[in-house]
Amino acid sequence: MLNQFFKSNRIYVHVVLLICMASLGSCTSGTSSFKLLSPDGVLELEFAVDQAGKATFQVKRNQSIVLEISDLGVKGSAYDFTKNLKLGKVSEIVTKSEEYAMVQGKSAKITYTYNEQIFTLLNTAGEELSITFRVSDDGVAFQYLFSTDDDALITEELTSFRFPEGTQMFAQPMSVAKTGWEQTNPSYEEHYEQNIPVGTASPLGAGWVFPTLFELDDTWVLLSEAGLGPDYCGARLIADTVSKAMKIGFPTAVEVYTNKGHLPVNPTQSPWRIITIGNLETIVESTLGTDLAAPAIALESSAFVQPGLASWSWALLKDNSVNYDTTKWFIDYASDMSWKYCLIDVNWDTTIGAERIQELAQYAAGKGVGLILWYNSAGEWNTTPYHPKSELLIHEQREEEFAKLNAWGIKGVKIDFFGGDGQSVIAYYHDILKDAAKHELLVNFHGATLPRGWQRTYPHLMTMESIKGFEFITFTQETANLAANHSAMLPFTRNAFDPMDFTPMAFSKIPNIDRVTTNAFELALPTLFLSGIQHIAETPAGMAEVPDYVRTYLRDIPTVWDETQFIDGYPGKLAIVARRSRDTWFVTGINGENEVKELSLDMSFLNGKSGYLITDCESHPEFKKQSITIQDAFPVRLKANGGFIMKLK
Repeated sequence: MLNQFFKSNRIYVHVVLLICMASLGSCTSGTSSFKLLSPDGVLELEFAVDQAGKATFQVKRNQSIVLEISDLGVKGSAYDFTKNLKLGKVSEIVTKSEEYAMVQGKSAKITYTYNEQIFTLLNTAGEELSITFRVSDDGVAFQYLFSTDDDALITEELTSFRFPEGTQMFAQPMSVAKTGWEQTNPSYEEHYEQNIPVGTASPLGAGWVFPTLFELDDTWVLLSEAGLGPDYCGARLIADTVSKAMKIGFPTAVEVYTNKGHLPVNPTQSPWRIITIGNLETIVESTLGTDLAAPAIALESSAFVQPGLASWSWALLKDNSVNYDTTKWFIDYASDMSWKYCLIDVNWDTTIGAERIQELAQYAAGKGVGLILWYNSAGEWNTTPYHPKSELLIHEQREEEFAKLNAWGIKGVKIDFFGGDGQSVIAYYHDILKDAAKHELLVNFHGATLPRGWQRTYPHLMTMESIKGFEFITFTQETANLAANHSAMLPFTRNAFDPMDFTPMAFSKIPNIDRVTTNAFELALPTLFLSGIQHIAETPAGMAEVPDYVRTYLRDIPTVWDETQFIDGYPGKLAIVARRSRDTWFVTGINGENEVKELSLDMSFLNGKSGYLITDCESHPEFKKQSITIQDAFPVRLKANGGFIMKLK
């Protein structure tokens, strides 16, 4: 009887235990500490203020340490919350559950359930800093809340993440600001360093970008941030080569909007520091990156927010393709493929001109296709020659330009070449998104920072580049040689939470490049990668060469998913993911290594569903298609750098 009581009242008993922990805490040798568990009891956060007045936290999974005692605190130009702290108020633990909807991403309807506790710290001046902790079944998140009203900048975060010895890291180096082509760095466009010891210094000297992935025995951790408002800067990870801890780092002084600053300006709160914890299935299926983002702004009408696929001439044909006739060809291509959009890239204002752009917009509308126009964001932060340039710098300019585009019937803008992660640049992103919403324009940022959940806050933000994408494969053979490995990293890192405009899929010849990935590998990318608008690199001529069944498949690819399930993989080596749109499942996989793989996939959750498989032929780089029905384990043979897709009902 007693055993049955505990089984049927497990949630009630768990909440009672949490409340007891919150009220009791513990005091050992002058240290005040408190424990907060995940709803399922697997994850444990311990927050403490030690004898020296330093705030710290520790994280465990199944009683095993994931993060050793790590530092907390911030320092401002007018206050210091890094030492000599005292614990003030401690809230009770509250269990909360929030529901929200997404117009893109791995799940359309999401429920975020967590236990929350807030701690208030006092410094020697009696000023207050609060830290909110949330622990869910898939991770830990915390955020600083500022109550001081001083005219102060946040100059430093003491926040660190101290992993146990032996932890391995998968991380993308942050490029040094104001370097690279026409001073356009940082744009989050480096290859990942893989399986390196935690605490390794970045080879470029500027830290590591979010999200960063860590492997410790059977536990995986993905560090990132979300809820980045206009009054804070984008952060990065800096390795402490002595302690081997990973620390929060701030942008450099040159990462600014003209004549404005790089440090947080009187913020009310910091972004959420997100620690996703579990196995690789947890990493791929978690939605913490949007769970912690600010809720969606109110749109006067949301009818214009329409995800979809787009044709794009510049990917393979470059600058000379941005002309009237080629654009009309790509509009016809998009219409034939039942894709919603056609992107017109650089210099359209002179190579096509305003009058003929309006003609093309009318022509495209008659074909059921919307146009997206490219802009150069730049003021003084880089020397890029492409245009239209500097037309969106201030609110009055954006009002005039966006109103004009709306009147022309343009559906969206692609804005390129931003100046880094400084607070003033982050504010510029927010300003653009707010003004674009008023004029019902979709937004795609390129040469840009990580979105950090902005696609939830601004539903019309369709995608952001922030990755070494397909265009780099067209630039150098070295990048093309790494394409399979690089692509197999992305579902576990850059694309785990946020939309990514990789601009995938090329079947035909890339000028001056020998492509190493197979056709079926390329076919898998548009459903493996997440992006509100998926810009397809292949040309009309190249698409005409593939079998009819491939074109039929590509005419019906969703960018909005109801459900995502991880099937198999390892960062850089293999990625196999299933995504559901209504009653149809798309299962896609890529081989990140130059070796054949014979796999037996556990697909029992799809038992009885039927459809087809498209993969590589053995003897030549063409496709092959076969009808399939799923029963438990399913065998798949992947060619070196190969891939497959399944479509099942």
